[in-house]
Formats: sequence, C-alpha cells, structure tokens
Amino acid sequence: MLKDEVANALIIQLNKEFQSSYIYLGMSAYASKKGLAGSANWFLIQYQEELTHAMKFFKYLENHQVAINLPEIKKANVEFESILDAFQKALEHEIYMSENINELSDLSMKNKDHATYNLLQWYVTEQVEEEVALNTIIDKMKLIGDNGYGLYVIDQELATRVFVDPTAVA
Repeated sequence: MLKDEVANALIIQLNKEFQSSYIYLGMSAYASKKGLAGSANWFLIQYQEELTHAMKFFKYLENHQVAINLPEIKKANVEFESILDAFQKALEHEIYMSENINELSDLSMKNKDHATYNLLQWYVTEQVEEEVALNTIIDKMKLIGDNGYGLYVIDQELATRVFVDPTAVA
C-alpha cells in the first residue's frame, strides 16, 4: 500500500500529466491555425503521449487502491509569438515536468517505496527523450531562421511522426 504522502504526490502528478496533454492540444491548435500541419501533427502526437503518461499513473494508483480525485485542468494557451516560440514553450514545460518527476523519485526513495521509484525511472527516461526531441527541433528552427522553405521542410519532417504508445513498450 502506498503511503499517503506518495499517493497524494502521484495524484498531483497525474493532474500535471493531464494538464500537459491539454497544453500540447493548444499548441496543435495554434500550429494548425498557422497552416503548419506537420507541427500540428507533432503536437497532437505529444498530446496523445501525455495522455498515456497520465493513464500510466492512473492505473498505478488504481492498482494500489488509492482513492483518486481529479483536480481541475487549467485553460491551455492557443496563441504564441511563432512556431519556434511554441516549441520553446514546450521545452520549458518538459524541463518543468522533468523536475517534478525527479522530485517524485526523491520522495519515493525518502519513503523507501521501491515500487514507485521503479515506476518513476520509466518517466525519467521518457523525459530525457522528450527534452532531446524538442531541443533537436528548436535547433533546426533556429538554424533556418526566417527561411520559409526551411520551415516548410521541417514541418514536412514533423508530419511523419506517428503515435506509438510509449507505455506499451516493455
């Protein structure tokens, strides 16, 4: 059975994961409005990934018979200065989420909760991958600057991303 301190922290993180999905849905809406279908696709896939992250926490809590409450999800931003700004905001958000996961990991060890610690290591790895992916996109966008053709090429590349449920991989 999970200690209350750990269970409550996981419920808070569950809400943050749902909030993350909403943030990415807003970014997808922005990109779509700007005619950047590839970027919209990339953000929509990220929205789906964040939902799976949330559901992984949800099932973990459910399996530990924790009474789950679902706090309110805040309104998501759908306006950005540019597509580069949207990706930079996404990176800032992922860095914030990495910090949260690291704090949860520390909390699980403080409580000698090895099962939760093990669960959280999956998230630690996932966060590293997400930060690397965003840094790569941002670097490419900075490299092309205001070049419309370059943005078009990057957007076409982002259109090829497909959803692969990260929680289904062993």
